[in-house]
Amino acid sequence: MFSVVLTLFLIMDPLGNVPLFLSALKDVKPERRWKVLVREVLFAYGFLLAFLFLGQYLLRLLALQQETISIAGGIILFLIALRMIFPSERGSRVDQPEGEPFIVPLAIPMIAGPSILAALLLLQSGPNTTMELWLALTIAWALSAAILLSSTLLNRLLRQRGLIAMERLMGMLLVMVAVQMFMNGVATFLG
Repeated sequence: MFSVVLTLFLIMDPLGNVPLFLSALKDVKPERRWKVLVREVLFAYGFLLAFLFLGQYLLRLLALQQETISIAGGIILFLIALRMIFPSERGSRVDQPEGEPFIVPLAIPMIAGPSILAALLLLQSGPNTTMELWLALTIAWALSAAILLSSTLLNRLLRQRGLIAMERLMGMLLVMVAVQMFMNGVATFLG
């Protein structure tokens, strides 16, 4: 369970999203920011739950084997981890419509992005039950939400360099998880 929670938490990358959230909310009135943040993390959670409970049907529809998902998931997580360790300048800016953000870009794709959805598909094909995954997802989401809801405070405490250092550390941990996931898929396929 701890491994699943940690994997989902690392993929959600809340510390890496703190500067992006602050940037997206810079034009929102300070008294509205908290409400917008709460709304967005709740929208993301709802979307993640919907995908968690419907993802297994998608796997059946596509007739994917566990080894395939494990190998592909390992590759995807590895690429995500590399972006966390070596971010591109283009990926650090938030493109958003004028006014208050609504679902895009905060809830989707920053919290509930393609990487977390791919991880949920991968984890559903493993030994975890849907209820165990729901609990792990809820814990990882709650930790991420707590960090994002305190983004202003974290930015003041850690500053930009501290946030970058934390994101890179999370990326290194995710590299190890990704390599293990890939190796498990290859071992299952060959065994």
